[in-house]
Amino acid sequence: MTVRAAVLRDIGSPLRVEEIKLEPPGPGRVCVRMVATGVCHSDLSLARGTLVQAVPAVLGHEGAGRVVAVGEGVTAVRASDAVLFNWAPPCRECWWCLNGEPYLCARAGEAAAVPYARLDDGTPLFAAMGVAAFATETVVAESACIPIPDDIDLEEAALLGCAVLTGVGAVAHAASVKRSDSVVVIGLGGVGLCAVQGARLAGAAPLIAVDASPAKAELARRFGATHVLEPGPDLGKTIRALTGGRGVDHAIECVGRADTIRTAWSVTRRGGQATIVGLGPKTDVVSFNALEIAHFARVLRGCMYGNADPLMDVPILLEHVREGRLDVAPLVTRRIGLDEIESAFADMSAGRGARSLIVFGGDGA
Repeated sequence: MTVRAAVLRDIGSPLRVEEIKLEPPGPGRVCVRMVATGVCHSDLSLARGTLVQAVPAVLGHEGAGRVVAVGEGVTAVRASDAVLFNWAPPCRECWWCLNGEPYLCARAGEAAAVPYARLDDGTPLFAAMGVAAFATETVVAESACIPIPDDIDLEEAALLGCAVLTGVGAVAHAASVKRSDSVVVIGLGGVGLCAVQGARLAGAAPLIAVDASPAKAELARRFGATHVLEPGPDLGKTIRALTGGRGVDHAIECVGRADTIRTAWSVTRRGGQATIVGLGPKTDVVSFNALEIAHFARVLRGCMYGNADPLMDVPILLEHVREGRLDVAPLVTRRIGLDEIESAFADMSAGRGARSLIVFGGDGA
């Protein structure tokens, strides 16, 4: 069948909406008609070559839709089910999966290296992050589909699969923030604002948010930030003044740059933890001197996909949404069409807004 998709033909080139050819889902595969897809910074990183992706490819991984067909042997979902995507489904068999770290699964990225569709001229086409959600329909592995109840708004549900799971998970799992811990979140894009909500859910106090854009201050406060600061030479001094002169117990870095990683480390108290969520280029190097590592006794920890297991954690997030403890709708600062992805990338690069959401129309039925 023929569907419309935003195709990345070459790294660094603009995405172009065109018709592609999808095969019916084979064994263990599922065809999903998209309802909405969030535009994530990881998509921009793939498009610009910061993260590796074979091309031509269809990007997009933070999506939700309805199943329209299933292949042989599929039992987890059936036609008409509402689903959101797990872009890093664990194999449940490798060393990491068997030792409680499914978010580091050795095989989670395999689907992105295998063609899943074809261009109109027959050229094999890859699904970025194994999902290819920048399309009206896509075909994914059964393990990439997480069923969601019909009482959850599908447009908002799209964000649960990446921004919310990553941000809340970073706080709950990687940082293990406890009630009355002091927290700073650096970078208030979609993931950072979700980390603010996660810290509020954990009972953090004070809860400090940092971003260069003053326009994000109101949203950060709505999500639970007690203080909103802008970067600058006095940032560390101000944060220490808010935390008894010590620095924060936890810094959650959601930018992925050497300077903001270094800032997260520096504003953390002795014995505290800086958790790095942002993905930056491998050419951007962070430096530490030999004395400070032992002297400050801080922990510097990376975080992948919120250190979460989506199959277990998404139902918890859904319950937070139902009970009003987690507010997803305000994260969407723009609703756009499929052909407006490049403008969403431009907003992201300029630090404008939280999440742009591609809306395909209808409920996918």
